[in-house]
Amino acid sequence: MAGRDWNPWRRLLALPNESRAKTIVVAFLVSAICAALVSGATVMLRPIQAANRAAEEQARIAALVKGIPGMATLLDDAGGSLSSVVIDLESGRAATGVTSATLETALADPANWTAIDPGRDLAGLGQRPDFAQVYLLRDGDRVSLALLPVAGQGYGGRIEAVIALRGDRNTIAGIAVTRHSETPGLGARIEESSWQAGFPGTELRDEAGEMRFRVAHGPASGVHEVDGITGATRTGRGVTQMVRFWLGPDGYGPLLDAIGRGEF
Repeated sequence: MAGRDWNPWRRLLALPNESRAKTIVVAFLVSAICAALVSGATVMLRPIQAANRAAEEQARIAALVKGIPGMATLLDDAGGSLSSVVIDLESGRAATGVTSATLETALADPANWTAIDPGRDLAGLGQRPDFAQVYLLRDGDRVSLALLPVAGQGYGGRIEAVIALRGDRNTIAGIAVTRHSETPGLGARIEESSWQAGFPGTELRDEAGEMRFRVAHGPASGVHEVDGITGATRTGRGVTQMVRFWLGPDGYGPLLDAIGRGEF
C-alpha cells in the first residue's frame, strides 16, 4: 500500500471538484491573489494619480483666474506655476482646517468675521473675513506674482476687484474690477481696460515704507499714483482706500511679510 501523501497542495488537488473544502480553499486563494494584485497596482499607480490630480487642480485654478478680465495676458506673460491657498488673514499663513472647498461654508459663520475698528476701516467694510483665497504664481522657489481679492466702498456701493502684485510686494502688476455699482459714464469707468491700464508699474510705498498709493484727482504725477476719473472723485477715493486697506497691516500685510520671509 502506497504511503500517505503529506503534501497539502497535492492532497487539495486530489480532491474531487465537487468538494466543498476544495471550492472554499480555491476561492480564498483566488481572492487573495486578486487583492494582492489590486494593492500592488494601487501602490504603483498612486504617483501617477497624484500627478493627474495636481494637473487637474492646476488647470482648474488657471481657468478660474484667467476668467477674471485682464488677467489672462498678465499670467501668460509672467509664466511660472500657479497655485491657490486659503490664508488666515490675521497670521498671514495658510489656514488650518479651511480649504477652497470649505471656504464658503466657513465664511457663512459670523464667528469667522472680525469687526474693524472705525479708525482703521479705510475701505468702509465694517468687518473683514478671517480667511481669504489668494493665488500665487511661482518662478522656481519664489513668488513672482500674487493675485489678491479686495473689496471696498465706492460712491454707489461695494467695489470688488483682484489686484496682481509683483514679487517685490510693492509694485502693482495689474487690477481687474469684478463688481461695482458706480455711476454709468463716471465712476463706472473703473471697469474700463483703458483706466485699469494705468495700474501696472504703480508702486505702493515710498523708500521709507510709507503707503503712498492713490488715485489722483487728475493725471497721475508720480510712480505712486494712477489717473483720476473726471467727475468721479468719490469713486477714486474709494479705490484708493480699498487698496491701502487690503495691502496694509489689517489686510494682506501679514501675508506679504510671510512671502518676503520665503514662507510661501
